[in-house]
Amino acid sequence: MGGRGTFAAGNNVAYTYETVDRIEDVKVLRGMNGLHGLPEEAHSSMAYIKLKPSGIFHEMRIYDKDHYLVKEIAYHPEPNLNNGNRTENILHVHEYSRDNFRDRPAHRITRTEYEEYKKYFRGVPTIDQW
Repeated sequence: MGGRGTFAAGNNVAYTYETVDRIEDVKVLRGMNGLHGLPEEAHSSMAYIKLKPSGIFHEMRIYDKDHYLVKEIAYHPEPNLNNGNRTENILHVHEYSRDNFRDRPAHRITRTEYEEYKKYFRGVPTIDQW
């Protein structure tokens, strides 16, 4: 997959991600050459997953029909949602706006979101209390 999963001036972009696994129907990507995040745009998939080096779920990005990022589900510290705790991982969601990519407030994952996406949360402790 190229830089952002797209073409640059009609030319192929050098690969910057590699597919290392699949969880259900979603590709697990790993950045190449020091790249750590997931792409802001998708080339052909509706979602991608990144795992921590230990193999535990780290984040999942979900894209709309035009392959723009609309939702990110993450499992890492989010101090704004966890009383300033910078060490405890927490499942949370960022919703992205097409007209302002930087405006992405976080919220704790809802029960509905959890039920829809839990099959992708490899190694994440089960949430059974809401």
